[in-house]
Amino acid sequence: MTKADLVEQVADAIGPGVTKKDCALVVDGFLNAVKEALAEGENIEIRGFGTFKIRKRKSRVARNPRTGDEVQVPARSVPVFKPSKHLRARVEDVEPQKAR
Repeated sequence: MTKADLVEQVADAIGPGVTKKDCALVVDGFLNAVKEALAEGENIEIRGFGTFKIRKRKSRVARNPRTGDEVQVPARSVPVFKPSKHLRARVEDVEPQKAR
């Protein structure tokens, strides 16, 4: 599903009173709010959907697969998503789709 598909589904859910352009603004606003909150280190909890968090990864030693040389990978923060029990139950029996 692409962002355009998401905008179309939101427009269909709201009904004929709102344009797709307005729905695109809503979707963009939501995604920007998630990005900003994560950038500030905040967690985002959406009941029935899941939680977005920032997780710290420690520094580690990795290997260059081509040369076999050791490379130091620095510590960093990464965004993670933990689905809710309700979401996990909904997608439990779904077959994964092949790449387009």
